[in-house]
Amino acid sequence: MAGRLVIRGLACGRGGRLIVPPLDLTLSTGEAVLVTGENGAGKSTLLRTLAGLLPPLAGGVRVEDLPAADGEPARSLADIAHYIGHRNALKGGRHVGAELAFWARFLGRARGVSPEAALAELGLPEGVARLRCSDLSAGQARRAALARLLVAHRPLWLLDEPTNALDAATQARFAALCRHHLSSGGMILAATHQPVDLGSSARTLVLEPQPAGLALSDSGEDEGWEAIG
Repeated sequence: MAGRLVIRGLACGRGGRLIVPPLDLTLSTGEAVLVTGENGAGKSTLLRTLAGLLPPLAGGVRVEDLPAADGEPARSLADIAHYIGHRNALKGGRHVGAELAFWARFLGRARGVSPEAALAELGLPEGVARLRCSDLSAGQARRAALARLLVAHRPLWLLDEPTNALDAATQARFAALCRHHLSSGGMILAATHQPVDLGSSARTLVLEPQPAGLALSDSGEDEGWEAIG
């Protein structure tokens, strides 16, 4: 049976304000969803909620038939997900190789590649691993952050504007990595303003900005999002 992530009635917000009305979504292995919408529509809020950085206002998620890093059945989204936010979350004083090695240990090292191999996949030369994160250019820093996806395998990639600061060639390289992840049974939920070629089967979830001050009880269950298959 294919594993899947089931989202039911998930409502998201900040400071008690509803930003993403309750939504239902199912994501199975090999599938991708691109989350789009205007600024303020809730793309980052949705991903941060799924990543556990914001509490949901209602609803929740269920992980079905997916393994955690230790090989045991995953019990929560934290067991299966990588989250790359629009900020790179690199420790400035740490060398790039050490930063990626830290994340490999923290995430369980499951089926990952070495920091040097991960950087090479993103088009960065071996010497970058010996640089401090604070010495990287914007494009190098973004690629170093994305390399985290490769040093420890997680089935679900939660990506917030992943191609920010990347040139066209690196965007194409990263899209190819995403398609490989999907073909290997991975799942991707990505918020983006820029087109990312995740294959013809990728779906789109369109979020609409909500009126200021909208309460959860004021929203319809199916309003505020559209899934286009």
